[in-house]
Amino acid sequence: MLNSVRSALADTIMPLLRRPPALQLAALCHRNTPQGREVLLVTSSHGRWILPKGWPIDGMNGGETALQEAWEEAGVKKGKVTKAPVGTFSTIKRFDTGQEVPCDTTVYAVKVNEVANDYPEADKRERRWLPAQEAADLVDEPGLRDLLTSF
Repeated sequence: MLNSVRSALADTIMPLLRRPPALQLAALCHRNTPQGREVLLVTSSHGRWILPKGWPIDGMNGGETALQEAWEEAGVKKGKVTKAPVGTFSTIKRFDTGQEVPCDTTVYAVKVNEVANDYPEADKRERRWLPAQEAADLVDEPGLRDLLTSF
């Protein structure tokens, strides 16, 4: 009987206690060149290639937050961001403490008009412009890879 009570509790209460995935907002920065369209990747704090992204910012909508992250992490000084997201992907956010949290990332496209060489995280990150397929080959997250391939 005790086992059936435990099972019932696990089936009814445990789902209520699970937290939804965390949310981050990302900028899929792109530009047109004579060789075709390129996208911008930056290195993460762990050296992986990613899109500029971060946590929601109070007072800003998703696109505004994505554009702010593009400035801080990649030096995107001027750009036009889409009103609606161009996609989402799921990943595991790894903190420096070793903690891992499921995270959904909502992605906004940003047509880049101007970049700066001096920006808040210039000394912490490398940035690279690449054709979307080459960028897809560099990233670890399968969902981001799919998004870049279809962009």
